[in-house]
Amino acid sequence: MAIFFITGHGVTRISIELVPRSQDVLLSEAKTIQTLCPDICTINIPDLLQFSLRSYDACSKVSAFFSSCIPHIRAIDINPLAPLPGHDRPELKEVLVIKGDPPKNMQRRIYSHTSEAIIRRYKKELPHLKVYAAFDPYRRSPKEEMAAIQRKEDAGADGFFTQPFFDTHYLKTCMDWMEGKNVFWGICPVIGENSQAYWENTNNVIFPSGFLPTMEANISLGQAIMNTLTAHNANTYIMPVRVKLETYLSKLLAV
Repeated sequence: MAIFFITGHGVTRISIELVPRSQDVLLSEAKTIQTLCPDICTINIPDLLQFSLRSYDACSKVSAFFSSCIPHIRAIDINPLAPLPGHDRPELKEVLVIKGDPPKNMQRRIYSHTSEAIIRRYKKELPHLKVYAAFDPYRRSPKEEMAAIQRKEDAGADGFFTQPFFDTHYLKTCMDWMEGKNVFWGICPVIGENSQAYWENTNNVIFPSGFLPTMEANISLGQAIMNTLTAHNANTYIMPVRVKLETYLSKLLAV
């Protein structure tokens, strides 16, 4: 199967986001990706409170399959008196720092950190790590988001992971805003009306007119986004949410 890796002219890096539901599921999905897409050497793993497996532990468990595993680090979870997550993991090369949402039941202790504060700590205490930050083009005005981007860069961020995009027009606009920066642009399937409503209500996404929450339409859209990124030698990460890896990735990445 040919995929969107063209030496010297194409997507620089593709990361696949894996959800750490359990160690067994994680290992199974890592092996599936290695079989389906042997050229993909990067994954990123969110830190989701409903699962017991933390992102940095999950990265350590599958590090043998990929040259880089990027854990998501929730700034509000970081105890200021404790070492940073990943300090004892020589296999880690990169981390993604996000602010994080408070737990719904508030039974877990959180701290009033900004993501910039934790980025600054990583760059000071673990300078060998490349540190990414979040770029969210939906939650606030472009002026406010770009000011936040500047603060994160001032704190030492080496690059950014975006929220997923659902049309190429807005993607191109945001690529103009982020020109010259190291960015992983997000792709995520939205299958079914409930999934679309989630993105609209939780993440403030405005879908383009004519958007269809079907597998076929999402694969076509994903390939259009990949083509745009390929033309700009840009990075991407793919969130295969609520789809079978074998079905979605094999079609999305097939040329």
